[in-house]
Amino acid sequence: MPTLLLDDGTIESDLSEIARELAPVGIYVKHYDPGTSLLFPDLLEQDVLTDSEKRYIVELHNGVFEFLQQENGSLWCDLLNVHPGSPNLQMLIDAYSRYHTHSASEPLYILAGEMIFGFVRPDGSQVQLLLQSQDYIYIPAGVEHWCSPTASLYCKAVRYFTTADGWIPNYTGTPLSDSLNKPH
Repeated sequence: MPTLLLDDGTIESDLSEIARELAPVGIYVKHYDPGTSLLFPDLLEQDVLTDSEKRYIVELHNGVFEFLQQENGSLWCDLLNVHPGSPNLQMLIDAYSRYHTHSASEPLYILAGEMIFGFVRPDGSQVQLLLQSQDYIYIPAGVEHWCSPTASLYCKAVRYFTTADGWIPNYTGTPLSDSLNKPH
């Protein structure tokens, strides 16, 4: 289940309260647990996956979550597979752990592991959102945010795409809040 850290140090774990806090930015967060992870538990525990294993996971996921792809208007999706031995892991962390926007929406469903997102709200305050297995997030185009794996460096997630360059970061230069300790 998602957990939100507010800039005053308050931790919120009630999903309806998290939705209320993130609504001014247009972010949508849900927790869906249909048990699909039971279809491929061994694959979710593996660090390295072949292309055919990745396709298999995405196809099974989409069989249950076809509505997500329709809801977010995506044309295709893939599997993000982050683990301590991931090639270019530090480059990935460096690229996305600074505040940026995207020209397209950024929908993501966490299959296993966890990911942290930081957001700038309209009043300039910053919050951090921890997403875990079976959490789904929809970040509209143009929303200022950063993301990073947690210290475990482990996350498998389905990423949805509406354009080929939609996930390219456009850096904003906004500094991270001193009141929130961003993990590395």
